[in-house]
Amino acid sequence: MSIDYDFDVIVVGAGIAGLTTAYLLAQDGHEVLLAERGNEPGEKNLSGGVFYSRVMDEIFPDFSQVAPIERRITRNVLTLLNADSAVSMDYWDARLAQPTNAVSILRAKLDPWLAEQAEEAGVTVMSGVKVDELVKSESGAVCGIRAGEDVLHAKIVVLADGVHSFLACAAGLRAKPAPQTLGVGVKSVVRLGTDVVSERFHAGDDDGVAYALVGDATRGVPGGAFMYTNKDSVSVGIVVNAQDLAESGHDVVELHDHLISHPFIQPLLAGGELLEYGTHMVAEGGQAMVGRIAFDGAVIVGDAAGFTINNGFAIRGMDLAAESARCAARAVHESLEAEDYSVTRLQAYERNVAASWLGQDMATFRHAPDFLASTPQMYGEIGQYAADVLHGVYHMDQTPRKRIVPLALAKLKASKLSIWNLVKIARKMKKAL
Repeated sequence: MSIDYDFDVIVVGAGIAGLTTAYLLAQDGHEVLLAERGNEPGEKNLSGGVFYSRVMDEIFPDFSQVAPIERRITRNVLTLLNADSAVSMDYWDARLAQPTNAVSILRAKLDPWLAEQAEEAGVTVMSGVKVDELVKSESGAVCGIRAGEDVLHAKIVVLADGVHSFLACAAGLRAKPAPQTLGVGVKSVVRLGTDVVSERFHAGDDDGVAYALVGDATRGVPGGAFMYTNKDSVSVGIVVNAQDLAESGHDVVELHDHLISHPFIQPLLAGGELLEYGTHMVAEGGQAMVGRIAFDGAVIVGDAAGFTINNGFAIRGMDLAAESARCAARAVHESLEAEDYSVTRLQAYERNVAASWLGQDMATFRHAPDFLASTPQMYGEIGQYAADVLHGVYHMDQTPRKRIVPLALAKLKASKLSIWNLVKIARKMKKAL
């Protein structure tokens, strides 16, 4: 039985992946509907972060100059946080500003802008639409969506409905994500004022800093914390592994509150006004979480496909979402041109991903989740050991000083670590990172 299609493509979800896919396909001349559950894209979206934005400059003309970004990130700080000390690697580089390498963004501002670009390209954006299920043809191919009593048909459906991808799971396209592949995040946005942010974080008017913190930031629960500067505010929070959190006995809100009251963090937020506070689930499984992303009549992009990388130095998701959108849009366009919407044709998307920097980066850091999950010393002993060595260097207590190597060996002997521990960690780190 032939299907009377309402659209060439229906995209579900108005995040970065969904909006970018819709924009690119509309530019190629296709009739695209984007269905968004919220009343408008970005509504009450607490998400945001450091966006490695060069991919967006290639997709959207002059993105770094015209999009509602907060600051250009030119300084990155990696901190081992202990209860009463912190050891940081602080990296600033003017080369990260020209061309712009990364920006801080607030999704409540960025997503509406992306929606405007999509609409100008010809996308029909329907907000306030809760998609209940995917519609399948007699052959089992995805051919549309059902929202309430309304059914809309499309030649291809693009699923960009978030990390849980309930639609894909309900349709049997993917299994429900396992707890060990998910992270629970809690984040606050604290307004300080533009001048205070620039002065307190030693940043220029447009430049910003991003912190990645491990250790006491999460009280030893595998995961980490983040803090980055927006134009007049600071975003700060934690992300911990869902399974490890459940086993730890800690509450995620308690961990977040512990972080923002830490003596290393609190002075940076002092006097600020809490603007937003909320929780968010993120993908943490790496390449092992991705699985199949092309099906008869459908593809999965962004967080819904599991495209995230956490290598301990940087957490990446938004740039991967944009590149997955570009890889998907190319394959969907070719399928529409060929009038072949089968999985055989749409598997070009998977090949596009594998050939792109997205697929190569996912492969490069495929062992990172296992390393971060199986190295508990990263969340306590290593940070304390580093602080103890530096304390021995800088604490002038009127006793004779030791040379660095004997000092480090003495502190190692007094710690819970051993040379063999460090060798094993170094070998695992070399493989993973």
